[in-house]
Amino acid sequence: MDSHAAGRAARSLELLHSFVYFAPEVDEALGAVGLASGRVRYFASRSAALGAVGAGVVTAVFYNFSPRLVASVIPAAWQDAAPQDIVAARVAGVDAALRRLLGADTIASPEMAEAAELAATAARAIPGPDGRPLYAAHADLPWPDAPHLVLWHALTLLREYRGDGHVAALQTAGLNGLEALITHTASGIGFSEEFARRRRGWTEDEWAGAVSELRERGLLDRRGELTGDGFEVRELVEDLTDDLAAAPWAALGESDVERLLDLALPWRDTITDSGLFPATLFGPRYGDAR
Repeated sequence: MDSHAAGRAARSLELLHSFVYFAPEVDEALGAVGLASGRVRYFASRSAALGAVGAGVVTAVFYNFSPRLVASVIPAAWQDAAPQDIVAARVAGVDAALRRLLGADTIASPEMAEAAELAATAARAIPGPDGRPLYAAHADLPWPDAPHLVLWHALTLLREYRGDGHVAALQTAGLNGLEALITHTASGIGFSEEFARRRRGWTEDEWAGAVSELRERGLLDRRGELTGDGFEVRELVEDLTDDLAAAPWAALGESDVERLLDLALPWRDTITDSGLFPATLFGPRYGDAR
């Protein structure tokens, strides 16, 4: 299985992980262990596997968030709830959300058990934690028992493994966190621009300053769209990301990857069609990357 096909598979399944950041059940579970409402729940729940780390570590591994935004909630979050309690609450919220979104019959189905086994096979074939801090932290967590949670945990490991490699690819291409966000948004397959800027905590002036810098480097044109050189840089990033994340999908094998997609994509579509994700989340060409 080539790296581009593996990348398409990973992107196709990513929403089956990332719904965790929008499900009200997860939000409620995090609130129940003491986390205040708002963005602190995102930062604390995703980074809790690392332990009670400081804002610098979270900024580094998340990469494209404003350091100011991260520092507004980390490390204060650990005073409200212990990392291990946040991890447990997150899983409990995922359990409740999937049961509501997919229904009891799907949760208990042999298809779910099969999909969980396939995804777990891929995740367990990840070569190792070398240079992958966020993946490594989640890989140290215990595997759940229920198949739908095994599926989610496996896809989380695969997503964070790919994400750590993506950061390495961005560094190779010479894009800092804000520049990475802007160029990805300009490609049309990432977040919408307003969503990206606000959600990642950047001011209009910071965004405009980075856009100006990217124009001077010839990566953006006057309209804020990618130039030919800009597209080449983004292609380099995406190709390298695919290469660095291909191993577990290659280990699973093309036929089993296709089987996993056949099983899981209808569940992804059910979650998407539920209205869980905000409309502003997706750029105009988001579907091209799936």
